[in-house]
Amino acid sequence: MKFTELNLDESVLQALDAMNFSECTPVQEHAIPVILEGRDLIGVAQTGTGKTAAYILPLLHRLLHDGHPEDAINCVIMAPTRELAQQIDQQMEGFSYFVPISSVAVYGGNDGVLYEQQKKGLALGADVVIATPGRLISHLAMGYVDLSKVSYFILDEADRMLDMGFYDDIMQIVRHLPEERQTIMFSATMPAKIQELAKTILHDPAEVKIAVSKPADKILQAAYVCYERQKLGIIRSLFAEEMPDKAILFASSKQKVKEVTQALKQMKLNVGEMHSDLEQEQRDHVMHEFKSGRIPILVATDIVSRGIDIDDIRLVVNYDVPHDCEDYVHRIGRTARANHDGVGITFISEKDQARFKAIEDFIGKTVYKIPLPEGLGEAPAYAPKARKERHFAGNRRNSGRKGKKGTKSSNSAS
Repeated sequence: MKFTELNLDESVLQALDAMNFSECTPVQEHAIPVILEGRDLIGVAQTGTGKTAAYILPLLHRLLHDGHPEDAINCVIMAPTRELAQQIDQQMEGFSYFVPISSVAVYGGNDGVLYEQQKKGLALGADVVIATPGRLISHLAMGYVDLSKVSYFILDEADRMLDMGFYDDIMQIVRHLPEERQTIMFSATMPAKIQELAKTILHDPAEVKIAVSKPADKILQAAYVCYERQKLGIIRSLFAEEMPDKAILFASSKQKVKEVTQALKQMKLNVGEMHSDLEQEQRDHVMHEFKSGRIPILVATDIVSRGIDIDDIRLVVNYDVPHDCEDYVHRIGRTARANHDGVGITFISEKDQARFKAIEDFIGKTVYKIPLPEGLGEAPAYAPKARKERHFAGNRRNSGRKGKKGTKSSNSAS
């Protein structure tokens, strides 16, 4: 479907034309008419499906046509991280280029000058406020933010917000909003906690579900079956042959990120790290250096697997197998963007074999297993089903021992 087939204002269509957008993505095709109708909506769609435009475009149309008060905050868009808030702000700027609608992005980790700019935008009543929960609450606490006229409340990447512990913050913000409003929520996944939040803040919502797309065909997927101790040796071999222009290594925890980063630095590799222990200023600096190419290798937690828009990443390495299938798609989806080719490589340790097999089942293909480089020794066999059965058998034996021990203890006590 083309955007011109939707009931969007001419000035919005003019901005789309200037940005060379003509065809809707599936989430845009299904979500935009619902939002234009004024219904609450819950959309299940991952990053990269065009969901930001799916709510910004009808929002701009409605702000133009539905008679909203001037000098008042008419819409609040919540985002889990500063990076996503900045990206939404950039898209808002593009889509509203020919539209007389004001917006302000509100997030932490910046200097006093930007804080004052945020304060001014909030106090004067920007039409659209794009905010992270914590920073918006800090402004609300100062008493100059009036959310009583808000007509649209949008939560982007709601599952990440809950994962980051923002449930109470979201509910605190909701208490400042009028009951009569349109609420729109987008989430990459639909766990029970998201369903609970939806029941609490949405009224009779329409549902738009876009299936998680499989990895792009342009991504060459491969894996090494290895022992944990062999992973750094594989890295050394990979980067000895050819240093990619840009590569991201994803690790399972911030502690693992720190350890891997230190090990790579000892290999004399130019590497940066990205995790939640860094101050926002440090994160911005590392990301800027990575985007510019001055740091070619970034070691990160999943903090950058979603929502970071970098088009020329040529290699993604899953140092640890992701916890779920969708995270795998998000991670390797950082490469092969904007018509580039890319490679996604995963290290499969013994304990992660069943998890990786689940990923293979999900994407509908068997990922090629690369032989280990010479000098690293033998690799474990890839037998995820057998390992899974041994795991469950071990759990049953342990459970039986605990039961017997408990009975014996009980008898001796009597």
